[in-house]
Amino acid sequence: MVEHHAAEGEEPAVTLDAFLDQSNATAVRLEPDDDARALIPHLDRLALIEIAFPKFRDGRGYSSARILREAGYTGELRAQGDVLVDQIAFMKRCGFDSFSPEAPLNQADVEAALSRYDHVYQGAADAAVPVWKLRHG
Repeated sequence: MVEHHAAEGEEPAVTLDAFLDQSNATAVRLEPDDDARALIPHLDRLALIEIAFPKFRDGRGYSSARILREAGYTGELRAQGDVLVDQIAFMKRCGFDSFSPEAPLNQADVEAALSRYDHVYQGAADAAVPVWKLRHG
């Protein structure tokens, strides 16, 4: 999924502080300075974690995504904000599965970016096997 548009009836994501103060939210939004590890005890009841990218230069959201996936989160992980086409493949490797960019992305460019490389060089939150492991077991 490249672009996300809120579906009718979709619960709005609450801030991390609001989430930690209530017990019924199933969607939370993390800002760059929020600690994703605070959500680990609650991952089983979250359907959506939206991670804000206010500027393309701020990469803290990548770390948050990987922390959450490695902790076992299987729900929707959405990158929201200043999401650029050249970041999509790397965001997917970190565990993002949906995107809500501020500016529309050209679908053909996104598909090209996602299919550009056949192999990866290091392990990540996705299931891609690094090329060195394919070569040497």
